[in-house]
Amino acid sequence: MLDQTGINRRTFLSTGGVGLGAAALGSLMAEQSSANVDRDGIEGLPHFAAKAKRVIFLCMAGGPSHLETFDYKPKLDEMNGQPMPESFTAGQPIAQLRGKALKVQGHLTKFRKHGESGQFISDFLPWHGKMADDICIIRSLVTEQINHDPAHTFMNTGTGINGRPSMGSWLNYGLGSEAEDLPGFVVLTSVGGRNPQPIASRQWGAGFLPSRHQGVQFNSSGDPVNYVRNPAGVSTSQQGQLVDTIQQLDRYRNEKLRDPEIATRISAMEMAFRMQTSVPELVDMSGESKETLDMYGAKPGDGSYASNCLLARRLAERGVRFIHLYHRGWDHHGGLVQYMNTCCGLTDRPTWALLTDLKQRGMLEDTLIIWGGEFGRTPMFQGKGGAGRDHHIKGFSMWMAGGGIKGGVSYGATDELGYNSVEDVVHVRDLHATMLHCVGIDAHRFSVKHQGLDSRLTGVEPARVIRPILS
Repeated sequence: MLDQTGINRRTFLSTGGVGLGAAALGSLMAEQSSANVDRDGIEGLPHFAAKAKRVIFLCMAGGPSHLETFDYKPKLDEMNGQPMPESFTAGQPIAQLRGKALKVQGHLTKFRKHGESGQFISDFLPWHGKMADDICIIRSLVTEQINHDPAHTFMNTGTGINGRPSMGSWLNYGLGSEAEDLPGFVVLTSVGGRNPQPIASRQWGAGFLPSRHQGVQFNSSGDPVNYVRNPAGVSTSQQGQLVDTIQQLDRYRNEKLRDPEIATRISAMEMAFRMQTSVPELVDMSGESKETLDMYGAKPGDGSYASNCLLARRLAERGVRFIHLYHRGWDHHGGLVQYMNTCCGLTDRPTWALLTDLKQRGMLEDTLIIWGGEFGRTPMFQGKGGAGRDHHIKGFSMWMAGGGIKGGVSYGATDELGYNSVEDVVHVRDLHATMLHCVGIDAHRFSVKHQGLDSRLTGVEPARVIRPILS
């Protein structure tokens, strides 16, 4: 029986498969298909010359304390144990301290000046001290969501509404990827510390953008991508024949329907086939020197943040546009000293190694690195198995380095107790606008029509580029 297209499906399969064989692989790799469109991005971008070609976002998931990392407040130590002045906290959202007597918690470590720039960095982060002159510390961040999952959603998408495109998807959609055989947006996760909050896959979703721009999570151990290897008894040539035949069917169907999700399936299958060759080579660290492995403290395949940092450098070398690393374990409501030692012990040196490795290879100048969590921690005491701090959204710290960013500078400030951002306040939307600027995109001109609105990563509220920190 003929279907609506007027061609017998069995006949199509029998004729379409003739002459494929080993030639399928070559044609698949060379043809100008939808995968090439993905790599090219959309017309008109970038808007201007970019300083950064790629972004590596190092997410310290759980909310690292700015008061034990980058925000030194002598007054906090002076008032340690005293009642927190109500003038700071009245009517403010406090996640788990409402109704309790609020007492000031002094710094739980020492701070020192580092580098020629004299940036204050805590003793929990000795390796950060070595790169003080390469990073720009922003000490005046504010966000709008006080609990972990919505705060991650806000940091990743610019809104607390679920289902919107993540920043990696926006970049992948707008600029495409320079990698022909890897996704343009890759996600890596590691765990270590107190109360590691789950990270939902929608945090790297494409939202209303074509789904081929969503992040692809690589496994931390075992095969980095599920089913990346051929089934037993199936050769690359046979796999190529199968892929090519299914692609012909999909393209034939899409000529009638023009369905973007069919185009996504075509693109995804082509990319998956390429990844069967590229991914095993990507994760094969045998070519890395002992000095490099020791510098990161990496044991490839162990699922650690250190190994993920090394893998991030290799992904960057191969043209991946956006690389997002999550380290889960920074939710320090109690036992802050113990767990800061744990989290910093797992992440401090590898972060320095990544920045240093990129710098030595001449890649830092066109790679934008961003470090930070979804929010900060309160200046008030919270004790659950030792001193800790609650979630805080009114003032926290992050840093940026590399492509388009001045090194060895600080920007913004919180008040004398580290509670409110009071000088050169930076909203998450401003962070996004600055990131986009570094890759050559004007945030206000980069939009997609969705439900009748011109939707942007930075939303409808004003967002500014933080120009004083630009190189």
